[in-house]
Amino acid sequence: MDQSRRTALKSLAAASAAAALPRFALGADARVIKISHQFPGGTIDTGDFRDRLTRKFAADVEKRTNGSLKFEIYPGSSLMKTVAQFSALRKGALDMSLYPLAYAGGEVQELNIGLMPCMVTSYEQGFAWKKAEIGRELTKLLEAKGVKMVTWIWQAGGTASRVNPIAEPGDVKGLKIRGGSREMDLMLKEAGGIISSVPSNEIYPAMQTGSLDAAVTSSTSLISFRLEEISKALTSGRGKSFWYMLEPLIMSKSVYDSLTPAQQKAVTDVGQELEGFATSSAKQDDVAVADVYRKAGAKVADMDDAVLSRWRKVAESAAWPDFAKRSADCERYLKMAKAVA
Repeated sequence: MDQSRRTALKSLAAASAAAALPRFALGADARVIKISHQFPGGTIDTGDFRDRLTRKFAADVEKRTNGSLKFEIYPGSSLMKTVAQFSALRKGALDMSLYPLAYAGGEVQELNIGLMPCMVTSYEQGFAWKKAEIGRELTKLLEAKGVKMVTWIWQAGGTASRVNPIAEPGDVKGLKIRGGSREMDLMLKEAGGIISSVPSNEIYPAMQTGSLDAAVTSSTSLISFRLEEISKALTSGRGKSFWYMLEPLIMSKSVYDSLTPAQQKAVTDVGQELEGFATSSAKQDDVAVADVYRKAGAKVADMDDAVLSRWRKVAESAAWPDFAKRSADCERYLKMAKAVA
């Protein structure tokens, strides 16, 4: 056999052996998972904690799967518009998102329970949902709609205002205000507010142009979207708040189901482990936001139990009944949520 033929056969044998190796042994076929969210981007160590959480999640899962899963992070709704992300997850057109569940209320109305005014009033109460009937039913509902819950994230919120601090229900009378969900808006409307609905990443230009006088959103968003630059007052969420939002890291169920068992375990384990980071970071921002606004010259106020009680009466007369009347399932979800003290 001549030298050229021997060389060709050796090359063919080497190629066949390489083809027989496990796919990921070659390091060329790592699967890329895209994570989209509406919040400002940063690094794994600095910036909005929600963006940092997605980066920590990506780094840890990539490590635990030996690089068979890799991730691309798209902050600031740079991959797709904010509200559209939930529908895209359901269809498998988007892999993952850190997403305010109440934004999906127009598509799955039961999810508005995730931002029901005066329903959740502490982080402890919010996380008690996870093991309670309401948490099990929410998880089941999401999976039936094609979405997998990965990391439970609750955030308290406060109110930034271009005018005076907003604490009492009467303080919103005549103001153009944003609540963040249908039910939150109903409570604010009942108190005399004029409702304008925009995602949190669109609050700044709305307040800047005067189409919004005030906005209720998470402490982290109050900082990350630099609303102190255009606000004269803040009511913080560091003590009591009528605004607690369920804003989890979620994954397309079809994408999750297509992963190997080892990859699924890595996603689930890392997602759960990051819940402590999310809670501690949210609580830190509840405190930090007051300093940010005070340094910018804004008046800072806080809520107490008495004020929260007055807001709850408004919520119980306007928002809660409206939600319950929408369907038998909505009524059932409200009952389950109320059962968690």
